[in-house]
Amino acid sequence: MAFTPLNALNTFLAVARHRSFAAAATELGISPSASSQAVRQLEARLGVALLSRTTRSVALTEAGRRLFEQAGPGVEQALEALKSASARADEVTGKVRLTVPAMAVPFVITPVLPRFVASYPKVEVEVQVENLRRDIVAEGFDAGVRLEEFIERDMVQVRLTQTSRFVVAGAPSYLKRRGVPESPKDLLAHECITYRSPTTRALYAWELERGKKSWRLPVQGSITTNDERVMLAMAEAGVGLVYAFEPTILPQLKRGSLRVVLEPFAAAVPGLFLYFPSRAQVSPALRAFIDTAREVTSALRTRGREAER
Repeated sequence: MAFTPLNALNTFLAVARHRSFAAAATELGISPSASSQAVRQLEARLGVALLSRTTRSVALTEAGRRLFEQAGPGVEQALEALKSASARADEVTGKVRLTVPAMAVPFVITPVLPRFVASYPKVEVEVQVENLRRDIVAEGFDAGVRLEEFIERDMVQVRLTQTSRFVVAGAPSYLKRRGVPESPKDLLAHECITYRSPTTRALYAWELERGKKSWRLPVQGSITTNDERVMLAMAEAGVGLVYAFEPTILPQLKRGSLRVVLEPFAAAVPGLFLYFPSRAQVSPALRAFIDTAREVTSALRTRGREAER
């Protein structure tokens, strides 16, 4: 790839967003070595180090952080302008970058994306599935999906799912072997499949409630993971109890491979929300995605309520 300052700058911004030369190269359609070379040439031209590299990670230096924050929005706007120049007046173009937790994929991404790409074929969608808490402004995301408790209060929020619960569940084989817990504190004597937060590195305390009383229990067990699929597989195998977002385990509950325990103590949560910085900064592409997500998930919530009657 021939060196030009703008090409190199765009490569640097991609590396900074992903914290990875390989991921940036995939986004830009170039080789990892080409992305690394472009950044090195930019650093040589500027006379400063923009990235701190190790064998395991890529981090921004102070100069890199300033360049990322100051140049990123302008370059993104210029690229969107180039795409818009070739579009019809009534055609929505651009790109939507989303950060989404794995638990939201079947309830938001799976039902919404097919409708959206069919309606807006000129819009690119990038979905980063991760359970990390992200600064969507600093990291170049247009929007995110999270439970309400993890969304900053200065964000605009759009409801996607109805109020749900976090429940404790176990396989019939486990409950037969170890017994059924009758109170929240009984969990401290049970084998629990624990979740380690990728953001804080702390084990997640299981939260239960009944009326005005609540519990945060530091449960323990022989298996710790940060992947819901591992947690559910181990729970179905009878290894231990699992704490899960109830909609994600409905198939297991219906076929009987898992059973909810301590149901009177299940903690209610408002549900999943799409969030973004402010209405004034919404691009046409993001506005189209928001409208599609609202329409599709509203219909799903209505069908869900009718099915419960």
